[in-house]
Amino acid sequence: MSDKNLNTVRINAGEWRSRLIKFPDAIGLRPTPERVRQTLFNWLGQDLTGLTCLDLFAGTGVMGFEALSRGALSATLVEKSSPAYKALIQNKQLLKAEQAIVRHQDALQFLSQNSQKFNLVFLDPPYHLQWLDKVLPQLHLHLCHGGLVYTEAEYALDEASEMLQGWQLIKQSKAGNVFYHLLKSAQLEEA
Repeated sequence: MSDKNLNTVRINAGEWRSRLIKFPDAIGLRPTPERVRQTLFNWLGQDLTGLTCLDLFAGTGVMGFEALSRGALSATLVEKSSPAYKALIQNKQLLKAEQAIVRHQDALQFLSQNSQKFNLVFLDPPYHLQWLDKVLPQLHLHLCHGGLVYTEAEYALDEASEMLQGWQLIKQSKAGNVFYHLLKSAQLEEA
């Protein structure tokens, strides 16, 4: 895979501010737009010091690397696509991101084997495959108390929907065709 065949996306802030990470063309792979990432990190507060993060459909890895750049303790990046996984490994080496844990796995397989709890989960699955229906019900088990889930979808999430049962919709917005949301586990709050 030569560099001229790769796309780039820029890290917004923190230790690796303005650094470019490279990623291949792949079906369904679309980096979270810069404007959306800026809004998300405004919602979260700019400093993620000490947080453990999971980027479940890592793709470009920009969410996980952005979190590490802003002080996150660790970021686990899970990606099924071999070309995207290889690019994540290269970007980890390029940034010297020792706190990045890169897994070449299907999201559901990872969740079935994972016992770690995370403060923040980035969830940007491929569109039109009902991934949110499959993954959201399982995420309660993988969150620390007070943990948050950021998710993107091709549609706005509705708190009344069955899919969001057990979740509190904290914030939501839209940019272009991207609907993005910040969720908190209502189940964990009650426990």
